Amino acid sequence: MTPLIVLTLVLVWQAVLVGYTFTLAGNAADEAVRAGTAAPPGGARQAACAAAGLKDLSSAWKGGAEVKCSASGYVTADVTLHVPVLFPGLIDFPARVTGHAGAVEEVKR
Repeated sequence: MTPLIVLTLVLVWQAVLVGYTFTLAGNAADEAVRAGTAAPPGGARQAACAAAGLKDLSSAWKGGAEVKCSASGYVTADVTLHVPVLFPGLIDFPARVTGHAGAVEEVKR
């Protein structure tokens, strides 16, 4: 019975890590798009967007993170994170989790 209980706990913990990775990706995309709407167009926007998307991620998720921002009147941010296996920072699943956010570009007059 003990191996079955341990296996169940391991599977539940892995499910928690997958859910937490989805939460982190969504929050990072929200932060990135917020910074992207306030930044001036061009390379500065991409840099501000990427920096904001990575700012609050711990090193376990930041290592393989990708932040992509685009704008043409509507700013979007996509953050892609790897899902860790049991212990964040050691081994990652080959599957990725993506968070997406968008906001209307701010116009300064």
